[in-house]
Amino acid sequence: MDFRDTPAEAAFRDEVRTWLADHLTGEFAELGPGGGPADETGWDVRAEWEKVLGADRWVGMSWPVEHGGRGAGVAEQIIFNEEYAKAGAPARISFFGEGLFAPTLIQFGTDAQKQRFLPRIQQVEELWCQGFSEPNAGSDLANIQTRAVLDGDEWVITGQKVWTTFAHRADWCFVVCRTDPESTGHHGLSYLLVPMHQDGIEVRPLRQLTGSAEFNEVFFDGARTAKENVLGPVGEGWKVAMATLGFERGTAFLSSQLAFEGEFDHVVGVARKNGALADPSLRDELARSYASLQVMKFNGMRMLTSLLQTGTLGPEASVGKLFWTTWHRSFGETAMRVLDADGLTVAHAGGGDYEIDKLHHIFMSSRAETIYAGSSEIQKNIIGERVLGLPREPR
Repeated sequence: MDFRDTPAEAAFRDEVRTWLADHLTGEFAELGPGGGPADETGWDVRAEWEKVLGADRWVGMSWPVEHGGRGAGVAEQIIFNEEYAKAGAPARISFFGEGLFAPTLIQFGTDAQKQRFLPRIQQVEELWCQGFSEPNAGSDLANIQTRAVLDGDEWVITGQKVWTTFAHRADWCFVVCRTDPESTGHHGLSYLLVPMHQDGIEVRPLRQLTGSAEFNEVFFDGARTAKENVLGPVGEGWKVAMATLGFERGTAFLSSQLAFEGEFDHVVGVARKNGALADPSLRDELARSYASLQVMKFNGMRMLTSLLQTGTLGPEASVGKLFWTTWHRSFGETAMRVLDADGLTVAHAGGGDYEIDKLHHIFMSSRAETIYAGSSEIQKNIIGERVLGLPREPR
């Protein structure tokens, strides 16, 4: 396969590079890439940067032109993400709205819903969070207990969600609820769009190992949303949710995977500076990490080629998710080996808080990646059943 740019793609790459050089200046450039989409560092600066991106339609670049996008294809999206990562631009804050909800909305939403929500996502006027996981239904969405009943022209929602990233900052949440009280499993679920700023919603932060609290518990106690705020047919929310997870496990994490190359270079730089690179076994470990990083890159290209050819992602999204999260967790352990005894300490910031450097952050944050967006066990089940044809896991 020829991965070189076509003349049109080369011209687009030049456009992206030029735009970034012109706009990624001052405090935007000083902020740097951060720790990924769940990192809150420099939030206000990143919010302003996101608005700059939105004004020139880099937010929503893949959306149809009639909905304010550029109509960019997968190749253009890859090019933009590559150049964005190379430039060291700030981590994006509209990941859930632009990367997960918007493509699901474009696929399943009504014209009125698209006109209502897409412009506000692009203009960064409304941020979104994802209401899937529950205390007893993490990766097992078929076990969802949060319920919604229709009361006149409104849905009334009762239940609990957990690990809800940026719920404390979001204006809206896409919530999978059980709307048929007699249903079980993946039947009778609906995909509701719920405003966060109302009395019936309580958000409680969950403090992480990294010292941040971007994850939250969300409690719905009579929360309400308009009757028309259901995406897809009532009772068919499972299909809509699976589409969202396909975006989450596939193209939405492309920029994160590209950022891994920067992390690798940083870890090697630290190893060279502190002398750890003199250890032959550590050099071998870093070499294997680099080789796996290249496997991840080409597997991602294969996955995106499938997307270009078919327009959808199947089980290959699970292969990609399983591979990169397992690799990153192992790489975090390698980063601690580079720090050696210094890996056991962190800098205290006072008041019981502490600060961690980039290598600590890689190690700590990577521990969660094999769980969120569908645990590794779930990904293995999908691969086993849908690719290898193995029997379904007993329930």
